[in-house]
Amino acid sequence: MSNSKQEKDYWSLRYEDNRTGWDIGSPSTPLKTYIDQIENKTLKILIPGAGNAYEAEYLFNNGFKNVHVLDIAEAPLKTLKTRVPNFPKNQLIEGDFFEHSNNYDLILEQTFFCSFTPTQDNREQYAQKMQSLLNTNGKLVGLWFNIPLTGDMEKRPFGGTKEEYINYLSPYFNINTFETCYNSIEARQGNELFGIFQKK
Repeated sequence: MSNSKQEKDYWSLRYEDNRTGWDIGSPSTPLKTYIDQIENKTLKILIPGAGNAYEAEYLFNNGFKNVHVLDIAEAPLKTLKTRVPNFPKNQLIEGDFFEHSNNYDLILEQTFFCSFTPTQDNREQYAQKMQSLLNTNGKLVGLWFNIPLTGDMEKRPFGGTKEEYINYLSPYFNINTFETCYNSIEARQGNELFGIFQKK
């Protein structure tokens, strides 16, 4: 797996330098739409690689109190705490996703998969780790970039194809839906896949 300290330093520097071009300043429309139809507000939810975590803020402000935010960099967690002072401190987790241990009913994926070096080993570990963090019948739901891999192992976000993602995830998950996203923000139209995967 990628060196944890290198990843932490990389992302911390991005926030320090304000190089956060992925940050749209609000919950992404596809995830907001999905959240709006969840009836059970007691679900234990994880958002890994959450960045400034607008989805977590939206969830919390709409009655979901068991939301956990994980990021390898401290800066976005502090920003979320500033925006949402009542957000439980123990649900803001600074750490490496691949070293995290807990169990959740739902994991929300906001193109996190596309943020780390796209080696086969990393991507297989992602799929395994996602499954291990979910309770029985738990779901992995969210967005994956539908853009080609360029071979550049430095320039993020890293892309992939629907077929490739299915190849990694299908050993561990049943696919409820996985299609080109119909309600992406304008800048990402046609470049996102929305998926709902249920733990096998």
